[in-house]
Amino acid sequence: MDFAIFISLFIIQRLSELYIAARNQKWLLQQGAIEYGREHYPFMVAMHTLFIVSLITEYVLRDSPPVNYNFLAILIALLLFKFWVISSLGRYWNTRIYRVPNFQPIAKGPFRWLKHPNYTEVVCEIAIIPLVFHLYYTAVIFTLLNAAMLYVRIGVENKVWKQQ
Repeated sequence: MDFAIFISLFIIQRLSELYIAARNQKWLLQQGAIEYGREHYPFMVAMHTLFIVSLITEYVLRDSPPVNYNFLAILIALLLFKFWVISSLGRYWNTRIYRVPNFQPIAKGPFRWLKHPNYTEVVCEIAIIPLVFHLYYTAVIFTLLNAAMLYVRIGVENKVWKQQ
């Protein structure tokens, strides 16, 4: 697989997620949803944007390393899991944290077994995507940055659910 195709598909996938989130945001706000964690959201967007920049930069600096098809297969499985998470949440899925009054947490799909399956997927994704092209610096740096971001984000989300 060519890196240009890979990174293009990855960017399209991320932009599609933002489109879905924006569409769902409108519906959530119509349901009386309240947003939490606004203060950390710009940092999360910046981190994910820099992740893409880092992928491209390290790829170029490493003189076009080859594809690791084992990690590519794992990534495809992760994306299928992500689609399951998103479809399980339906209109409630978002890149932001919203709480809808009188809403009970989703208990279907992967939510039957995991408290935060979307974050589990993102942790794996941030680690695996760079490894598809042997981009070890990006894998390590952004896995650590993502861990710090999720520490903050999951803390906010858990407080929101305790208010319910």
